Amino acid sequence: MEKSCSLLIHFDKGTPALANEIKEALEGNDVPAKIDAMKKAIMLLLNGETLPQLFITIVRYVLPSEDHTVQKLLLLYLEIIEKTDAKGRILPEMILICQNLRNNLQHPNEYIRGVTLRFLCRLSEVEIIEPLIPSVLANLEHRHPFIRRNAILAVMSIYKLPQGEQLLADAPEMIEKALSTEQDQSAKRNAFLMLFTCSQERAINYLLTHVDRVPDWGDLLQMVVLELIRKVCRTNKGEKGKYIKIIISLLNALSAAVIYECASTLVSLSSAPTAIRAAANTYSQLLLSQSDNNVKLIVLDRLNELKSSHREIMFDMIMDVLRALSSPNLDIRRKTLDIVLELITPRNINEVVLTLKKEVVKTQSGELEKNGEYRQMLIQAIHSCAIKFPEVASTVVHLLMDFLGDSNVASAMDVAVFVREIIETNPKLRVSIITRLLDTFYQIRAARVCCCALWIIGEYCLSLSEVESGISTIKQCLGDLPFYTVLEDGEAADSSKKSQQVNSTTVSSRRPAILADGTYATQSAASETAFSPPTVVQGSLTSGNLRSLLLTGDFFLGAVVACTLTKLVLRLEEVQPLKAEVNKTSTQALLIMVSMLQLGQSSYLPHPIDSDSYDRIVLCMRLLCNTGDEIRKIWLQSCRESFVNMLSDKQLRETEEIKAKAQVSHAQPDDLIDFYHLKSRKGMSQLELEDEVQDDLKRATGEFIKDGDDANKLNRILQLTGFSDPVYAEAYVTVHHYDIVLDVTVINRTKETLQNLCLELATMGDLKLVERPQNYTLAPLSSKQIKANIKVSSTETGVIFGNIVYETSNVLERTVVVLNDIHIDIMDYISPAVCSDAAFRTMWAEFEWENKVAVNTVLQEEKDFLEHIIKSTNMKCLTAPSALEGECGFLAANLYAKSVFGEDALVNLSIEKQIDGKLSGYIRIRSKTQGIALSLGDKITLKQKGGS
Repeated sequence: MEKSCSLLIHFDKGTPALANEIKEALEGNDVPAKIDAMKKAIMLLLNGETLPQLFITIVRYVLPSEDHTVQKLLLLYLEIIEKTDAKGRILPEMILICQNLRNNLQHPNEYIRGVTLRFLCRLSEVEIIEPLIPSVLANLEHRHPFIRRNAILAVMSIYKLPQGEQLLADAPEMIEKALSTEQDQSAKRNAFLMLFTCSQERAINYLLTHVDRVPDWGDLLQMVVLELIRKVCRTNKGEKGKYIKIIISLLNALSAAVIYECASTLVSLSSAPTAIRAAANTYSQLLLSQSDNNVKLIVLDRLNELKSSHREIMFDMIMDVLRALSSPNLDIRRKTLDIVLELITPRNINEVVLTLKKEVVKTQSGELEKNGEYRQMLIQAIHSCAIKFPEVASTVVHLLMDFLGDSNVASAMDVAVFVREIIETNPKLRVSIITRLLDTFYQIRAARVCCCALWIIGEYCLSLSEVESGISTIKQCLGDLPFYTVLEDGEAADSSKKSQQVNSTTVSSRRPAILADGTYATQSAASETAFSPPTVVQGSLTSGNLRSLLLTGDFFLGAVVACTLTKLVLRLEEVQPLKAEVNKTSTQALLIMVSMLQLGQSSYLPHPIDSDSYDRIVLCMRLLCNTGDEIRKIWLQSCRESFVNMLSDKQLRETEEIKAKAQVSHAQPDDLIDFYHLKSRKGMSQLELEDEVQDDLKRATGEFIKDGDDANKLNRILQLTGFSDPVYAEAYVTVHHYDIVLDVTVINRTKETLQNLCLELATMGDLKLVERPQNYTLAPLSSKQIKANIKVSSTETGVIFGNIVYETSNVLERTVVVLNDIHIDIMDYISPAVCSDAAFRTMWAEFEWENKVAVNTVLQEEKDFLEHIIKSTNMKCLTAPSALEGECGFLAANLYAKSVFGEDALVNLSIEKQIDGKLSGYIRIRSKTQGIALSLGDKITLKQKGGS
C-alpha cells in the first residue's frame, strides 16, 4: 500500500553494498557525510527497500545530532518507515523514538520544535502520540508564532484520529480559547480551520460574534471563513442571508484571491440580481487589475458562466469586459470577443462596434507581430455584429474595405466575405460599397480576395456608370494585351522604339524566358546573359494586380475574370441603349479571354492552363457570341438567388444552434408554488427578498431539475463480478472532464466476515489512479461503497482492470476475485462543436494524423448512414442541409467535434451508392494527436454497421 509522504524523488538503487556504506557514514562524525547517507537511506526506503538494520544505528548516532538538516531528514525517515507489524500492533523499537520526540518538543530551538510538531501531523499511531500530548499542548502558549501555528495543526490532526476525542476531549475548547487571544494571522487561520473541521458550531459562533471585524482579518483567515460559509449554506440554505452580508463586506478586501473567492461564493449561494451584479463587477475589476494571463483566462471563464445563467445582468457589463482587449495575449482577446458577441443588444451595439473599430485602427501600427491575426479576429467580430444589427454596417464597412489589400490573406478574405454579405443584406449601401470597391480594387494582391471582389463587381454593378467603371477597372488591372510577345530578329529594333529595352547582342535564334520580376523576355541561345524584354509584357508589382497573378499561372482567377466580364457585358446590353458601345465592349472582353487562353496554352509558363478553367473561359466566349434569354436569366439572376439561399441557410443554422444552446427546463405539475407577495418579510434584507424571488422563478421554470434521469444513470452501472462469486461488485462510472469517479458497490454474499478486503485497480492508456482504496472489513451479507478517482490526460481509449482481494478467518491464504474490464469510451470526452468552413480547411491541411476507415455498412441510403455516423460519434455536421438535398448517388459531408482537452476532431465522409444498392467510400479522420484519430476510427468501425 502506498503511504503519504512529502518527499517523492526518483533514485537509482545501485549496488546492494550501499546499505553498509550508509551505516558507516551514519556512525561517523562527519555531518555532511551523515546528511548524504540519510538522503540515500530515505531514497532506498521510497523505492521499496526495508533496511531494518539501519534503525538502531540511526537511533544511536543520528538522534543525538544537533544539526537542523540532520534532524529534518530524521523526521522524514521516521515518517516513511514501517511502525507496525502485520497485525497492526506498534513495533517495540518505536518506543525508542518517543523520548527523542518529547525532547524535540521541549527543545530551546524554535525550528526543531516547529518541524517536530509538523511531523506529528503525519503520525497515526496512538501509542507513539499519546505520551507526547502534554508537550504538544504546552506549545500552544509558546511565545513564538511559528511554534503555535504548528502546535494547533498537531492538535487538529490528533483530534481527527479515530481515538482522537478520547485523547483530546477538550481540544476544541482549548483552540477556541487560543483563537480569542491569538495575534498571529497564520496561527489564527490554523485555529479557525481546526474549529471549522472538528467543531463547526464553535467556528460559526466565533464568526458571528466577530462579524464586524472580518474585513480586518488576514487573507488566510478570510479564505477559511468563505469555505465555512459555503459549507454551512449548502447544508442549511435558510441561513444564507446573514452570511451573504459577510461575503459582500469582503468584496473590498485587499487580497485578489479573497475577492475572487467572494465572487465565486456569491454566485454559488445566491441568484439575486444584486449579488450577481456585485460578483460580475468584482470579476471585471480582477480582469483589469491582474497582470497574470492565466488569472485573466480563469476570470473570463467565470464571466462566461455568468453570461449563460444571468444574461440580463451581464448586458450592462459588456463594456467592462471589452477592456480586456488591452491585453496582448491572443487567447484572452479571443475569449473576450466570444463573450461580448453573445451579449450584444440594440442598446449597446453602437458602443461595442466603436470600440472594435478603434482596435482595428490600432492594429495598423505594426508594433506587435500577431497584429494580423488579431485584426482577423476583430473583422470576424464586426462581421457578426453587422449581421445581427444591419444598421451598424454603414459605420464599419468602409473602414474594413481598406484592409482588402492586407498582407494577411486570411484577414483580407474575411473582409471580402463580410462585404459580400453586407452588400446583399443592406441594399442602401450597395452604391457606396461598389464605388469604394472599384476605387480600391487595384490594391488587392491575393488571388482568393480578387475572386471574391470580382464576383461582387459582377453581381452588384447595376447602373450604366457602375458597369462601365467595373469593366474599365478590370481592363486597367489586366494591363495591355497580349500578355506576352516574342520578338523576332527583324522586329527587335522596332520594339525598342516602343518600350524601354535592355541592350542585347543580336543573335540568330532566341527563346523566351521569365525574369525575376515576372516579366517575359527573349533569351539568346548563344549567350544566356543577353535579354530582350518584349514590348508590352509586364508582370511586376508596378503593373495591374490581375496581370501579375495571371502571369504566375493562376488560371482559376482567369476563369473568374472571364465570368465577371461576361456578366458585366450581359448587363450592359440591358442598360446601354447604344448597341455599338455594347459590341465594342463585348469585342474587348472576347480579346481578353482569347489572350488568357493564348497565355495558358503557351510554353512560356511552367504549367499550362487546367481543363476546368479552359472550359469555363470558352463557355464565356460562346455566351458573348450567342446569348439567349434563358442563359441571360441564369447568369444575371440565378447566381444571386443561390447566394441569397446560402445566406438564409446560414442564418437558419445559427438560429437552430442558439435554440439548441438554450436551457430547456420543464416544471412538474405537482411542484409546490410559493406566493412571494403572501410571504412574511420581517427581518429579511433586500438581498434575501430578491433571492426568494429568483428561487421561485427557477422553481417555476424547472431550472432546479437536473438533466440526467434515472434511466441514464442505470446505463452507466457496470457489473464487475458474477452473481455466483462470493463477493458481488458493480461500479457506477461518472466522467467529468479530466476526472473519472468509480463508485463501486461491494456486497459480501457469504456468511463469513471478510477481512482486509481491498479493491486493487490498474489502468491501461492515458489513465492514472489518484489513490488506492484502503482495506476494509465486511460483515456477513453487508455492503460497502468504495470510491476510486482516476485522472485522464488524453482522449485515447483507456481500460481499467483489477481484482478484489480479501481474507477470511478460516482460510489463511488471500482470495482473489478478478473483475471485468471497464472500457472508457471516447464519446465521454468529445462534444459537437461548430467552426467555419475556412477554419475546417485550415485545420485539415495542418493536422498530420489521419485515420482512413472504409465504409462497410448494411444501410443503403446515404443520408441514413450520415445520420447514423453523426449519432454514433457525437459530432456536428458542418455541411449545410441544402447541400445534402436531392438524390444523386453521392454524398460528401464534413463533421467536427472538440474534446474536453481542447483537441479538434475532423471527419470527412465521402460515400457513393453502387449499382447493387450498397454504399461504398471512405471516412477520413484527422486530428493533431494520434490518440483521438485512432480512438474515433475504432469507434466508427465498431458502430458503422448500423446494428448498434
